[in-house]
Amino acid sequence: MKKSVDFYYDFVSSASYLAYKRLPAMVKAAGGHINWKPMLLGGVFKAVGNASPALIEAKGNWLFKDMKRIADKHGFAFAVNPSFPLNTVMVMRGAIAAERLGPDILAPYMAAMFDGAWANGDDLSNPEVVMELMEKADLPATEIANMAQDQAIKDELRANTEEAVRRGAFGAPTFYVGDEMHWGQDRIDAVMEALERAS
Repeated sequence: MKKSVDFYYDFVSSASYLAYKRLPAMVKAAGGHINWKPMLLGGVFKAVGNASPALIEAKGNWLFKDMKRIADKHGFAFAVNPSFPLNTVMVMRGAIAAERLGPDILAPYMAAMFDGAWANGDDLSNPEVVMELMEKADLPATEIANMAQDQAIKDELRANTEEAVRRGAFGAPTFYVGDEMHWGQDRIDAVMEALERAS
């Protein structure tokens, strides 16, 4: 069985985007596997009494500039989303639906939503925008949108969020290698070290 990383994320999180752009290739090169864990960051914040640092004006101004510096360093696009903070409930449900349809659907779905949110400034809160993004990516947009309304998928997203809180998460991205938790896009090296130690 492949060594694995549980990756808890929300498309609203710019730090999750930065981690998404780098970690998968690193884990694959190490012979590992990522278990994608879509969750609602707002639900985590509410449960643990946390809040987005980006909503504190001075910290938010610095944070997004730092995100841009990191993206530039690693050679991928980053732009502050003019619609931030985004309501991502539907697109996070869509991620679960896409995963159920298989890896050939999940991969382009995640690329469309993460790049849409943090490279192209797309408003993921707007269902019409989300449908357009899926159609441009040649995804089964109507099927994913319909599946996202299923109670089982709603329940799974809620369960993922509750699971993250139970495991100690307080923000995104949060990673687990076994029971070892790491938080933040700047802890990728620590995640990889934990993966190397895993049996």
